[in-house]
Amino acid sequence: MTTPMHLRVAVLQAVFSEIATTRMAGLPLCNPALPVEALGFEPVRHADALASGLLPEQAHGLWQPPAAIGVLLTPWFMNLVWLPLQRDDALQPPGHATALLLGGHRLQFITAHEPALGSFGACSLFSPMQDFSDAATARDTALAVLEA
Repeated sequence: MTTPMHLRVAVLQAVFSEIATTRMAGLPLCNPALPVEALGFEPVRHADALASGLLPEQAHGLWQPPAAIGVLLTPWFMNLVWLPLQRDDALQPPGHATALLLGGHRLQFITAHEPALGSFGACSLFSPMQDFSDAATARDTALAVLEA
């Protein structure tokens, strides 16, 4: 069954796959052993977000559910991503930082925007990705981050 979350995650992965073959193609900071993959995305419910501290005190725009959270793995970075399930280009401007409490850790999410996707929040986990020897190791790391 295809849900709004699955559609948005598919768009996220497709947009960054396109970026990998265009804007980032051949750049030395890319690790050619790594694919673009969206991993472990789960929906964030408003009540769960409030209870776990995922929302800042005065939540608005990008940080309001409905959203999903997961890891975006690319040849040049691994980011934890807060992905709104409905596109809205009028959200916080790119570069806006918001601290969210996740897994007992306060993490900085930076608003980003891609024309084919819309706005989303990104928290850098690894960049560049040269220390990962293969895709399986990068995937295992991404899933371990989500588990934590």
